[in-house]
Amino acid sequence: MKAHRIEITLTENGTLNLKDLPFQAGDAVEIIILESPKYPSESNLYPLRGKVIRYDDPFEPATPETKNI
Repeated sequence: MKAHRIEITLTENGTLNLKDLPFQAGDAVEIIILESPKYPSESNLYPLRGKVIRYDDPFEPATPETKNI
């Protein structure tokens, strides 16, 4: 199955006009319509940028030490 992706904006009356599709006349096609995702604003791409990061004890083990007896 060939897939073709196109982004298009609806007209005021809610219709779509698709032109220059890479299919032949008589080909059966399936149409799936998805809303384009809302991309986050530029400021939300890096939420930790400019924040102070502090490590109290960076060499402390991540797990408790076990004693071998």
